[in-house]
Amino acid sequence: MMVVLFRHGPAGRRDPARWPDDRKRPLTEKGVERTCAAASGLMRLLRKTPHVLTSPLVRAEQTAKILVDASNAEAAEALEVLAPGHAPRAVIRRLAELRTNELVVLVGHEPDLGHLAGMMVGGTNGPALPLKKGGAAVIVFVGPIRIGDGRLNALLPPRLLRRMGRHRKC
Repeated sequence: MMVVLFRHGPAGRRDPARWPDDRKRPLTEKGVERTCAAASGLMRLLRKTPHVLTSPLVRAEQTAKILVDASNAEAAEALEVLAPGHAPRAVIRRLAELRTNELVVLVGHEPDLGHLAGMMVGGTNGPALPLKKGGAAVIVFVGPIRIGDGRLNALLPPRLLRRMGRHRKC
């Protein structure tokens, strides 16, 4: 299984006056543009239609929708355990339910995605692999998903992804 961890794009600044519930904070207009380019660049690299799982927070759902549009994938599946503060093991349990030959993209948040990446590659005490907004990490598993058995194939900064996808429109 190939698992891509994709951090949501640039969102508005935390502002309790505008968004009393931070879960509803959206991508900025520039964030949508940057995410569109990054998602297009990511799909240019992957060249396969992914199964997309996303955090239910608005900025992650918007990012997932952009990715789904860029890849012609089916609608993203909201997964509460990708919301901030959930244990990485819960995400791994969900991945274990999927077919081992799938390409899966997880859209979420930092520092949780970085901790998940570290656990997938380095085991329970693996160091975090932080991701910038609109950046991605590609982790490959041969056979069933097990903590520490993943191989980091790529750590893709958003600038590289945007450069690769800048000529495509979302």
